[in-house]
Amino acid sequence: MQSLFKKASIALSLATLAVAAGAQDYPASKPITAVVPFAAGGPTDKVAREIAQIMGKQLGTTIVVDNTGGAGGTIGARKVVQAKNDGYTILIHHIGMATAPALYRNLGFDPLKDLEMVGEIADVPMLLLGSKALPPKNFKDLLPYIKANGSSISLANAGIGSASHLCGLLLQSALKQELVTVPYKGTAPALTDLMGGQVNLMCDQTTNVAGQVKSNAIQSYAAMQGKRIDAFKDIPTAAEQGLPGIEVKIWHAMYAPKGTPKAVVDKLSAALQAAVTDPSFRAKMAELGAEAVPAARARPDSLRAHVASEINKWSPVIKAAGVYAD
Repeated sequence: MQSLFKKASIALSLATLAVAAGAQDYPASKPITAVVPFAAGGPTDKVAREIAQIMGKQLGTTIVVDNTGGAGGTIGARKVVQAKNDGYTILIHHIGMATAPALYRNLGFDPLKDLEMVGEIADVPMLLLGSKALPPKNFKDLLPYIKANGSSISLANAGIGSASHLCGLLLQSALKQELVTVPYKGTAPALTDLMGGQVNLMCDQTTNVAGQVKSNAIQSYAAMQGKRIDAFKDIPTAAEQGLPGIEVKIWHAMYAPKGTPKAVVDKLSAALQAAVTDPSFRAKMAELGAEAVPAARARPDSLRAHVASEINKWSPVIKAAGVYAD
């Protein structure tokens, strides 16, 4: 019996040493796959590709972006939850990580229990946009127009659980007015119809619409946060124009499968902290109207607290709206 116990102890010690050695060698010149649970070319994909390039240099390897979209980002997230926990598969997701528990009846995972937190990456502000054909030319005039015509005003979004959908829910809640919600399968077709005048309004991330805003292809009514956006200083906030209490910031963060060795998570987080403070990354985010987080937020403990706080913030909003996805 004692001999069996001794053999088991030796086996456990060897396994522990193997894990430690693997973590020390990580990433061992092997590429890392960063799963982005949305289509290529979208706002999360843009953030992911920029951070992957810089983090790859920090880690001395290549980080390959794998776009696994569908079901509001939950398919890609599940893929990482089920992946091998060796540090070679990571997830880059947005605010949807905190809203999915309320949106999906059968989510299949718990963001706080089934993933290791690595850290936050960037915040992307939202803008309230309108078709050029819409009569009000500023937000102050838009408010009474919505009150008078709310039942016939269409509000586009990129699908249930998308950033534009969440922003739209908060807007309607603040206005105490239901609009005609028009869901699309992605941002691109929604934005196309907004520019064409087929729909009236849409919330979207600056990373998606910077070009259209700067070329005046659409109307820009308000920044949906407490302060003006540095890259769009001429667009007042909703609060400045008579509608306080709207704060929609789409944050992006990095995760690893549950059980990924702490030493590996620490290496990923250290590389992330260096990347978010890299001048080229910060400049690229600013160009897109986004903001790289400070290094203190690119840490596992900070991200865990933030995800928990955001789940508590959004769950009542989503449940009050009665919006669910299977």
